[in-house]
Amino acid sequence: MERNIKLTIEYCGTGYCGWQIQENGPTVQGAVEKGLSELTGERIQVTGCSRTDAGVHADNFVLNFKTASTIPADRFAPALNSFLPGDVVAKHSEPAHDPFHARYDAKYKTYRYFFHIAPFPSANLRGKVWEIKLPGPRDLPAGVFQTKLDRLSRAASFFEGTHDFTAFRAEGSNVKSTVRTVTGTGVFPVQMPVFTENPLLCFEIRGDGFLYNMVRIMAGTLIDIYKEKILPEDVPEIIRSKDRTRAGMTAPPDGLYLHKVEY
Repeated sequence: MERNIKLTIEYCGTGYCGWQIQENGPTVQGAVEKGLSELTGERIQVTGCSRTDAGVHADNFVLNFKTASTIPADRFAPALNSFLPGDVVAKHSEPAHDPFHARYDAKYKTYRYFFHIAPFPSANLRGKVWEIKLPGPRDLPAGVFQTKLDRLSRAASFFEGTHDFTAFRAEGSNVKSTVRTVTGTGVFPVQMPVFTENPLLCFEIRGDGFLYNMVRIMAGTLIDIYKEKILPEDVPEIIRSKDRTRAGMTAPPDGLYLHKVEY
């Protein structure tokens, strides 16, 4: 008798062509399915909560799969780690009710985007954050940096609510609606003393769904605000315009993490 198993993993997406299996290179889904198939002796196919792009990472990516294996549900995660590459880690596994679907049952997702703003890049952070060669938190007078941080937080707060986010959508996807609800945002420093003198900046956003490259375009817009190219108060008008050219660049995938999925 087959069981439905819910599995939470984390991964560094730097070496992958994204989550979803494709012909042009290695994918996280491919690595997980290969590991599960070797572990169980079955041909396992998994359903992921999202289709993260090439180079995007995840802290808590949820997937589910069906199996006839007798391995206890809570033992799949530790057992699977022996069959996974080092940049993919199984964190937790549990039984799921039979109709559970990792993608369609998700109610809210939280993404985090990390910036390393400093005059010099960090070799230890390469591929894991967006490195921006500008004066960072430690290079600016405390009052100046706090003002910038307040502006970024204010700008991010304008994303909250139910809006048509066409201006923050990249071409390349077909969706029935470009309206999404953002339930919370934040911009805050994260100290990483082992890697860099300047703390990272983290942009966090929670919502019921996100358009193609939506968070990365928001991140690019926040950097325009950091550079004082646009004002926080410009964000509502950019949203209302539905004009992609009014928003910032699409930030690189390096700094984007799927942080949490709620069901």
